[in-house]
Amino acid sequence: MTATNLFSLALALCTALLSLPTTSSFSPQPIKLNVKRHAPTTFKTSLPATEADVVPPSVESAAQKIEDCKSELIRMCNAHDLGSGYSSGVEAKIRELERLGEEADIGQVSALSGLISGEWELIYVSDDITRSSPFFWAFRRAFPDSSDQIFGITDAIPAPIKMVGPATQTIDVDCSSRPVTGTLVSRVKVATLGGLATSIMTTRCSVLSSDGLDGLRVKVESTKPEDSTILQKLGLLGQMINSSSPPFPSGDALEKVAPGSSEVVVRTTYCDEGLRVSRNEDRASDVFVWKRNKFGSGSTASL
Repeated sequence: MTATNLFSLALALCTALLSLPTTSSFSPQPIKLNVKRHAPTTFKTSLPATEADVVPPSVESAAQKIEDCKSELIRMCNAHDLGSGYSSGVEAKIRELERLGEEADIGQVSALSGLISGEWELIYVSDDITRSSPFFWAFRRAFPDSSDQIFGITDAIPAPIKMVGPATQTIDVDCSSRPVTGTLVSRVKVATLGGLATSIMTTRCSVLSSDGLDGLRVKVESTKPEDSTILQKLGLLGQMINSSSPPFPSGDALEKVAPGSSEVVVRTTYCDEGLRVSRNEDRASDVFVWKRNKFGSGSTASL
């Protein structure tokens, strides 16, 4: 592949957001999150079982602080227009939740707890909604010098010509296996022409392993526009085209440009039964807040 062909590939992947039946993706210098993780706190007591089951007041107080912080964070996310970008207020509340969770050992060890499995809906992103897809993270790794310029082409297209969202992730992880394995499927709805043409840009990833106690190393495998309204208008023929058309092997394409670029790390700094905060390992300032829609079947590791 020549340099011209590589750049043409990058531009083609990005502009697929406009034509729908194609693809899109992301990552500059690695930024490490040195978040210290503590082992789960164990309370020992010689009291009878009935009294030992009582939660210490300090723990109950810490848990209540976290619940209050979560409620306020969700309220702020709902009040903030998804896709409008960075909010200093929301991100300050995110950092507060991360701090409270770490201090109380609540919402930690996300890669092994089993709670990360399930269906999640994006409620806050510090960048464009499409950046929630690991495909864009990998695209940045493959094209570190030109990705921002390419993303800017589609980001600059105003609504209602282009509308993005909602975005979901379905994660299924077996935390009891070694290495940790599973799948991550990212779905982002993209509409063009005032909503006349819509598609779900679906990126499928394999979970290769855990990365520390709070990270998942995933490999982008494929990207495909699904549920295209254009194809739906063709009736049975459209259904046949949609079901038979193979997904674009975006992971392999990125690997040909830059070996290793298809692998990214999802760093989750808080995860419980209802809320998840994740970051792009390569860009710690890229933060994503997800609310749970469904629980998954992921197994929990013994700690």
